[in-house]
Amino acid sequence: EGLFLSSAVMRSPDYTMELLLKTIMILREEYRFNGYIHLKAIPGADYSLIARAGKYADRMSVNIELPSRQSLKLLAPDKNFDDILTPMKNIGQAISQYREEKKKSRKAASFVPAGQSTQLIVGASPEPDYRILKISESLYERFNMRRVYYSAYVPVNSDNLLPALRRPPLLREHRLYQADWLLRFYKFKADELLSGEDPNFDIELDPKANWALRNLEYFPVEINRADYELLLRVPGIGVKSAGRIARARRNGSISYHDLEKFGVVLKRARFFITCQGKYYGGVPVREDLIRSRLVSGQDREQLSLFSQESEDWFYVDNSLTNPDG
Repeated sequence: EGLFLSSAVMRSPDYTMELLLKTIMILREEYRFNGYIHLKAIPGADYSLIARAGKYADRMSVNIELPSRQSLKLLAPDKNFDDILTPMKNIGQAISQYREEKKKSRKAASFVPAGQSTQLIVGASPEPDYRILKISESLYERFNMRRVYYSAYVPVNSDNLLPALRRPPLLREHRLYQADWLLRFYKFKADELLSGEDPNFDIELDPKANWALRNLEYFPVEINRADYELLLRVPGIGVKSAGRIARARRNGSISYHDLEKFGVVLKRARFFITCQGKYYGGVPVREDLIRSRLVSGQDREQLSLFSQESEDWFYVDNSLTNPDG
């Protein structure tokens, strides 16, 4: 059981946050609701109200919405960037403090134990993917963010300030989710995936495969010798399969046919690995040749995402995976 508790601003941010605080207190104390509660914090509200509400919520979120002050001012002039970032920072610090206190005592007062999250709208403003990913990276590093969600812009009314899109940029949203996964679980940095000179993701290839093709000097890697961090960077190898490979190597050499049992997606990984000294890619290790094979074998349709509704499952390397693989 769970619920999402939110509200539009009524009268003032403080008044609205007070109502949300009263509501969550009634749910917890009067109705004894012990299920999961995701509470939306109101930007601009006094932090003391947000802090009190955090003692009752499992998760809190303050949506950043747009990736720059300029875009927020243009498209949502009633919102203030600092009013969004300040509670994020305060919530993040309080979460860190709660976690430290919990290490010392199991009786530590609860504060947003499931962490905080936020959302970015993709396609409503001109910022490239690089800008969006850098913001997400900063949020994870500075504000103890548990999750950044990306939402493809869907026009609901006509306005000269808004882009006239024929359809929502779902594939762009998908690429950002894939890249976000690489930041959180594969130890990539935003600057490795994109740059000011190359600021948007390749529509034809997922970010991990695109990185590998731009860095072919690291490949092919020998499965029986490559360290764990390098295995994570091989397209088709996930966190769980890399761990299985690392553990299995302690007992002897791994064959190419063992890899499928470990969960490796060989139709992608084969271009970037050798196994017992043998290369199975079928084409020379050249960017154009490998790219052609990878692109021809994948679906280019705009995709809906499991990760928007699930904390555990997501598409990386065009295969269904989870944080462990």
